[in-house]
Amino acid sequence: VQLAESGGGLVQSGGSLRLSCTASGFTFSSYTMSWARQVPGKGLEWICGLYPDGNTFYEDSVKGRFTISRDNAKNTVYLQMNNLKPEDTAVYFCATDLGPQIYRGQGTQVTVSS
Repeated sequence: VQLAESGGGLVQSGGSLRLSCTASGFTFSSYTMSWARQVPGKGLEWICGLYPDGNTFYEDSVKGRFTISRDNAKNTVYLQMNNLKPEDTAVYFCATDLGPQIYRGQGTQVTVSS
């Protein structure tokens, strides 16, 4: 199983970024894909997820600003982030729970300047 994130960077407050995560090694369309983030010294924060049936969940701090989507033909999950705030600064990971183990990628840094 491999997950590879891309699309992070430096953006000003109020700006937008779109993260991508390409997956391999499992039947992508059959599993929930999630995004999480982490800042130094703090635990992993699960911010959103997209179930195989299309249902989604969002953590309150990103609801209305972030949108998760997926392209099963490309084995890719996306995170569209709008109206970014300095408190969104973190390393962002995509992840999937395959039962025995949760897998996540290496992460991509998002930095939002004020």
